Amino acid sequence: MKRQAAVLWLVAGGGVVSGVEAAGLPTAVRELAPVVVSGDALVGEVDSATIGTVYAEQLELRPISRPGEVLEAVPGLIVTQHSGEGKANQYFLRGYNLDHGTDFATTIDGLPVNSRTHGHGQGYSDNAFLIPELVDSVTYRKGPYYADYGDFSAAGAADIRYKDRLEQRLVELSGGAYGYGRLLSAGSLAIGGGDLLLAFEGLHYDGPYARNQNFNKGNVVARYARRLADGGRFHISLGGYSGRWDSPDQIPQRAVDQGLIGRLGFLDPTVGGRSYRINLNGGLERDLGPGRLALSGYAYRYRLQLFSNFTYFLDDPVDGDQFEQSDRRNVYGGTVRYTLPGRLLGLKTTSDVGLQTQFDAIDDVGLYRTRARQRLSATTVSDVRELSYAVYAQTAVQLADWARVSVGGRFDVYDFEVDNRSDAGTGPANSGNARDTLFSPKFTLVLGPFARTELFFNAGQGFHSNDARGTVQTRDPRACDAGADPADPCAPVAPVSPLVPAVGFDLGLRTAIVPKLQLAFSLFTLSSDSELVYVGDAGTTEASGGSRRIGGELGLYWKPLRGLLIDGDLAWTRARFRDTQRDDDGQPIGQRVPQAVEGVAAFGLSYRSGQGWDAGLRLRYFGPRALTEDNRVRSRATTVVNLGLGYLLTPQLKITGEVLNLFDSRDHDIDYFYESRLAGESGPVADRHFHPVEPINGRITLRYSL
Repeated sequence: MKRQAAVLWLVAGGGVVSGVEAAGLPTAVRELAPVVVSGDALVGEVDSATIGTVYAEQLELRPISRPGEVLEAVPGLIVTQHSGEGKANQYFLRGYNLDHGTDFATTIDGLPVNSRTHGHGQGYSDNAFLIPELVDSVTYRKGPYYADYGDFSAAGAADIRYKDRLEQRLVELSGGAYGYGRLLSAGSLAIGGGDLLLAFEGLHYDGPYARNQNFNKGNVVARYARRLADGGRFHISLGGYSGRWDSPDQIPQRAVDQGLIGRLGFLDPTVGGRSYRINLNGGLERDLGPGRLALSGYAYRYRLQLFSNFTYFLDDPVDGDQFEQSDRRNVYGGTVRYTLPGRLLGLKTTSDVGLQTQFDAIDDVGLYRTRARQRLSATTVSDVRELSYAVYAQTAVQLADWARVSVGGRFDVYDFEVDNRSDAGTGPANSGNARDTLFSPKFTLVLGPFARTELFFNAGQGFHSNDARGTVQTRDPRACDAGADPADPCAPVAPVSPLVPAVGFDLGLRTAIVPKLQLAFSLFTLSSDSELVYVGDAGTTEASGGSRRIGGELGLYWKPLRGLLIDGDLAWTRARFRDTQRDDDGQPIGQRVPQAVEGVAAFGLSYRSGQGWDAGLRLRYFGPRALTEDNRVRSRATTVVNLGLGYLLTPQLKITGEVLNLFDSRDHDIDYFYESRLAGESGPVADRHFHPVEPINGRITLRYSL
């Protein structure tokens, strides 16, 4: 691994540069079109029916309860939570339970959020450091069809971009039910021909649950941006985040039915966590020769301690099943990209070539048995060095006024080095080195526009990486037998594949034939070589067999009146394992993928009156799901409506009110089905475990702008 450190000279590069940033390039390469619809909305600027950009003007009128819900601007994406604030959200898209982000890649201002070989889950995407008021746009793409996107992007990806400057300095003070309080101060200063954006956020929230969350977080951002003389741009950003919380984790249904706890109750009062991160990232774009060069890079330090208990007394009737997941890492990475317009056999072309790299220096990724946050023993503790580098290329050819094609691919190389320092008996058996490579082809065909309508066909392969510890493991650290041979006390296991490919196809249509209305429809299939399934007794997810998803999506954006925007989306998916799953005794139990969302719907309305009033209404429907492979146990559907109203009291002072869960839904944020054991029970009990939606609550914000 050390001999490869030279690759890190690419740290000058970093997050993905989207086509929308490539101002001045031909229409054929402006891949991302606004989803803000006007009477003059054009097609012919995107490569799929399922990509787009949502801008700040829309996001400002969306009532949200937590920063991660900004991502629900992606049609068909559900953001939820199973243990209160502080911990990364749960994500659902295209029939996937993405856990905390395994197959959905997120970047914030060019900084990749998903963590590899994370203490809690592969691809862990904790965006608690996001400040919604700084967001300029959310650009999304669904499916594995884009050569500049690699790890964790098989189901989709979103790039959240911050503003270069704020038009006004602002101070916001918010208060609400259940001990909610928030202070935000942000503004821009003109310095050195550019703009320095400074922001500070402080937040406290107790929450409605019987277990007070005591969630406290602080956030700071300093971002400098400057436009260059040749039309290029430069930015550099420094940020920091710190959070602490207690967790009202998911609870078993039988504990509520028996009256042991209420619907908002808890069983372990000592679970929770703390996290912090320091981010440094930047980017440069400018013309170079006949094309355009883009460099971006990032470095961040991250720390997490997370205490959970999902099975209570299943494994240890005396001390309980609480465990700590620890993660401490430094991450460095970047991207170099060059975009070149040209001609091939008289046809207009645009080519992108790029290099990407990332290096994770993880000093302590561990799993410990704990009681009341005190460590009892170590299950596994490892130092990990994970290095990846990739080269990609993509060429778009304008075959005719009504046809264009894009062909590309990427080649990824991953190196893993794991030093297992655990005293649980596995030691050197779970240490070692691994390497894997993967070539992922991409193809797009676009026909149109015909009568302001385009047809799309997309095909491609994506992937997610697996936890580095799994790529070298030969013994199961959770199955160590103290009475076994001291030289070999743990059960043998086979290493997992380092890179797990997923192959997808999309057939889509996008039309603006009706004035002021834009419709997008797509049919898709996505097949993965390995599925992630939640395992209650471990509090994590484990890989199982391959799966296939078939589904459809419909989205609309309608601007019937000045100031009024209506949007909606529907999504349906059928998810199955390729092979029938079997239990520990080898008996068949079915082909359903547990937690695979089958139906999703969303409806939004936003209105600006021009007289100082504005309003936003959001409805989210999260359909029922199979919780077991045989479909014997299913979740209920979840429907939540949020409402926001704002009024400009003076040119500088605005008041905004939000009502979250307007109709006081008693639905569940999440449901699982697994075995647990309560105090006093003689053995394991298979039961539904859930985390309830927060009851109706209100928040008021005063914003003063200078």
